[in-house]
Parts: sequence; C-alpha cells; structure tokens
Amino acid sequence: MVASIASKICSRLIQSKNTILRRVPIYPVFINKRNNSYGNLLQSNTVRIGCASGFWGDTMTAAPQLIYGGGLDYLVLDYLSEITMSLLTAMKNKDSNAGYPVDFVQVVIAPHIKEIKKRGIKVISNAGGVNPEACAAALQAVCSQAGIDLNIAVVNGDDLVHRAPELQNQGVKEMYSGVSMPKSVTSVNAYLGAGPISRALDLGADIIVTGRCVDSALVLAPLVHKFKWGYEEFDKLAQGSLAGHLIECGAQVTGGIFTDWHTVPNWSNIGFPIVECAEDGNFVVTKPPKTGGIVSKATVAEQLLYEIGDPACYQLPDVNCDFTQVSLGDVDGHDGEAVFVSGARGVASSSQYKVSATYMDGYRMTAVCCVGGPRSKDKAERTAEAILKRTRAIFKQLKMADFSKVNIEILGSENNYGHNSKLPAGSREAVLWLAVHHPDKRALNILAREIAPAGTGMAPGLTGIVGGRPKVSPVLKLFSFLHDKDDLKIDIAMNGKHVETYTPPKVAQEGQSSGSPKQSEVKATGEVHIGSHSYRLEDLAYTRSGDKGNSCNIGVIARHPAYLPYIRQALTEVTVAEYFAHLLEADKGAKVDRYECPGIHGLNFVLHEALGGGGIASLRSDPQGKAYGQMMLDFEIHDMPALVDIINES
Repeated sequence: MVASIASKICSRLIQSKNTILRRVPIYPVFINKRNNSYGNLLQSNTVRIGCASGFWGDTMTAAPQLIYGGGLDYLVLDYLSEITMSLLTAMKNKDSNAGYPVDFVQVVIAPHIKEIKKRGIKVISNAGGVNPEACAAALQAVCSQAGIDLNIAVVNGDDLVHRAPELQNQGVKEMYSGVSMPKSVTSVNAYLGAGPISRALDLGADIIVTGRCVDSALVLAPLVHKFKWGYEEFDKLAQGSLAGHLIECGAQVTGGIFTDWHTVPNWSNIGFPIVECAEDGNFVVTKPPKTGGIVSKATVAEQLLYEIGDPACYQLPDVNCDFTQVSLGDVDGHDGEAVFVSGARGVASSSQYKVSATYMDGYRMTAVCCVGGPRSKDKAERTAEAILKRTRAIFKQLKMADFSKVNIEILGSENNYGHNSKLPAGSREAVLWLAVHHPDKRALNILAREIAPAGTGMAPGLTGIVGGRPKVSPVLKLFSFLHDKDDLKIDIAMNGKHVETYTPPKVAQEGQSSGSPKQSEVKATGEVHIGSHSYRLEDLAYTRSGDKGNSCNIGVIARHPAYLPYIRQALTEVTVAEYFAHLLEADKGAKVDRYECPGIHGLNFVLHEALGGGGIASLRSDPQGKAYGQMMLDFEIHDMPALVDIINES
C-alpha cells in the first residue's frame, strides 16, 4: 500500500464528444517506489496508451470507448497469433490484396478516422498480418474518402516464408524439440521488436501497421520514441515491456477472466486498459471512467503471469525482463480503477529473433453432439465408440489408414478433471466431443457422414449435432526457432514509399539473468504451522492460465502474503504434475516447472506437453489450457491453521 500522496498523474477528461480533451489531474501516483521513496512525477511528461484489441475478433465497442473516453496519446491493437498468421497466409495465397484483418480498417479506423485525427491520437497495430502494404493501402483509401491527411507507415521484414527452402537447407532445428523444419511450411514470421516502430514515429507516422512483432512492442515503441530511451536502459525497457504485456490482451487486465469473476461489474461495457507511463518507466494501469470491470492489484498480478515461463527471464527482442520484484500499489481514492506498477528489471536481449513457423500435418474434424436422458455419459461414450468402429470398417474396405489420433470427451461429466472429478456418474445430460486426426481429407469426410446416423440407429437421447455435419479442416502445427538479427532486413515505408532500412542497435551483451530459483533452491520465507483446517486453493489464491505452443502456464498469486508459504509447501512440481497427470503427455517428456515471483507473492507453474499438441493441432475441448487455472482452484490444502490466525501471526 502507498502511504502518502506525492504527486498526480494528469489524465484527460472529455467535456463533450466533439471537444478536444485537455489535461486535468485525477490520479495521485507515486514514483521511485523501488527505493521506498516517492519522488515527483512531471505532470506534463507522461504518455497515455490504450489497447482496444487483444486478438482478432475482440469486441467492436473497445476502440470507440478508448478513442472518445480514454484521453489517449496512442491507441494500440493486437491481432496476431501463430495460427492467425497461417490463416492470413492462406487468405493471401487466394487473393493478393488479402492477408490482414480487415476489421482493423473497416471497424476500428474508418468509422472514427476524423475523431482520431482531431484528437491527435496515433495508432499502432500489427494488423498488417502477412500483407502490411495492402492494409496500409486500404487505410490510405479510408483517409482519402474522409478527406483526412495522415502519415501511414509500414514496418516490413518479419515474413520469411520465401526463405523457407533456404532455412530448411541450412538445417534449422526447432528450439524446443530439436527436430528439423518440415517441408509443408505455410508461414514463417520473426517476432520483431519496438525499434522499427519507434523509428517510424520519429519519422512522423500517425498510423503504423506491422506484420509479426512481440505484442508488448506496440506499447514499448511509443515510450522509446517519446522519452528517447536508449537501448542500454534495460530497466526502463523492461518496465515499458511490462506495460505492454499487461494490456496486450485487452480486458483481461481490467477484470476479464478474473478468478473472482462474480465481483466484476458490467461485463457488457467492460473498460479496456490504459497505461499512463512516466519517463522513468513507472506507470499506472487504469481504464476509461464510468466503464465496467475492475483494475486491482489482483487483476494486474494475474495478467502479469499470463502466458510467461520464468518470470525472471522473460525474453523479448529489445530486452530480457525480470518481473520477480515487480511491485503493485493501490492508488488512493481510485479503488478498483487504477494500480501503480514499478520494479521490473532488464538485461540485454540476445542477438537472435524468435521465429515461428506453421506447417500442415494432415486434417482434423470435430463433432459435438448433445445427449439427454438417464446415463447420458455412458450413452455418449458408447455412441462415439460405435461411430469410430463403423468408420474404421469402411476405411478397411477402402484400404485407407486408421485415424492418426482420436480424442473423446464427455462434457458435463467433468471429463477434463480426470481423476479429480467429483461428479456422480449418473448425469442426465451430456455433450459428446469427438475429435480426430487423419492424413487423408477424404477419410474424415466419411466420418462426418457417419455422425448423423447415430441419431436413429444408436442410443436414445441424441438431441442434435452442433453446427450440423462437421467440417474438415487442415491441422496446423507450430515450429519455433532462432534466427540472427543481422540476417534480417527490416524496412520502413511511409505513404507507400520506402524511407529507410532499419538496423537494430548494437548493445553490449552484459550479464544475462540466470532465471528465478526452482523450488528445490528456494529457502523458506515464512513459518508454516500445523493446524486442523483444510482449504481449497481458491480460498488462498488467484489463478490464471494460458498457453505457449504445447505448454500451459498457471500463475498462482496469494490472496495474502502470509498464505504463500502454505501454498508453496503444498503446490510442488510433483503435486501439480500428479493433479494434472491425466492431461500431461508422459510419452512426450511432459514435466512441470515451478518459478517464484515474490514481488506479487506468486508462483508460476509451466506444464510442458500438456495441451495435446496445442492450438489448432490439439483435439481437446480446451486446446489452450484456459480452464487449467480454474481447475487448480479445487486443489485441497490440509492441516492449516485458521486463515485469520495466519494473518494475525504474520
């Protein structure tokens, strides 16, 4: 908690929809918290950045909310994932003018272009996808139609798909498994950093579209531009990257998917996130006034651990970040509206970019069927087995191969909980989830035809097939590797003309972070007493889970610092692996790592080989581990004192 008011961050207050915003002080904020002293924050020297999209398909209400009510200097939008890149590549192959999320142009920019110009808001997005030039051309057309003059910049150079044969001949290896690059590559994109985006701002850009870059770079870039941070100022770069990491997923930091979801008001108008950052890198996370959602230390802490591995070594193109000592502070008078963030540390990044490729590996099909009546779980299981048996008999007659992979889940029976299920077997309604892989598209079309006959020739109570006859789609898998920064040409264009080739700055490779200590190296930081009480983890902690490829991370943040020793003692790498044993692919070397994040009283668990392939390659109903954190809330911790006694003794 912050004890006293030292200064105020100035925000912008809307007087009317058609009135340009002016600065008025609303947030008291405290600087140099890392040294337990509070200096002054210059009111005229902050940057206010809002994020209106956490993925391609986010709500269309976010952009106008932030444009008209956010008092922004910059609006950023994140659209890309590894799978999105592959889908956009397929679109471009069919139409040379496609390959970018058209929502960005048609839904975000076009309706609000005059207001963006009037308010002087600069827009930065990776909405270029695999065709940034086409996206920029569409934006130019919007500006021309509206009679608006804006400088539109393009950052290019991430797309390496044309170099796939060269990379294959070089013997590129996957950075995790060590396998060679497959021949059926559909997309290859390097994760660029903030440098070229910042440079485009230096050159006078008003709207910047990029291809693939790290999500946090969209926020770090305007901070580097505004404050002229050097690329050796690692702590500032780490703070700016943390600001980007916290808001890159949109409403997830303002109460979306929060553990205590029942306390979050007005989801229908949830506020989208804003960071207001000072020159020293410290910042406040907030949202537009009079919007739904919550900004609290808990919502921010959950998002801090979302989709990262070792919080002491979060590797980015511009800086390697250490988030273990990040401090979160309440802002007096703004409970549920603003949180102060400081304490990220950084060291030099590596000399290589991470590159993600996607490749074709056969086809998949998923059938979802509703089943009602007594013993629905048993009926659904037997129905699935019968459909597969019949289809395999057809395959044998046609001399086709068997399925390469099959996944059957009975949703409603706590199937995803495995051996942790507490639901009686006699469920009276269930949903059959039947998903398969096969190398031949024709085989899956046969299976798709054989689903409906179950409604008349198998178990009673099959009430419908969700979406009708299942569709067959290609399986896209992820292949990640490292590529030298010096072997990449990054170009910046403005208004359709090339202006310069960007060269990443040379930064001395100083001492790299050694990573946070594993559980075996952690010394006890609090006394644990034996008691007679048992608690679910939800009583003690918040959780948030997310995916990286075929791995899932689960962040666990203690509701009170005094609870952390008990959580640490109970949640070990072994006990977590046992809890999720039914989801870990032991034959692929599955394991669990645990990392410490003491600044937010948290632990981060990484479950390797835990998603059945991950993303679109997975046949599971939860291919991204979105529910893993929720499932962990039921983990039981025994022999504890009463919670009030734990707090009183701390």
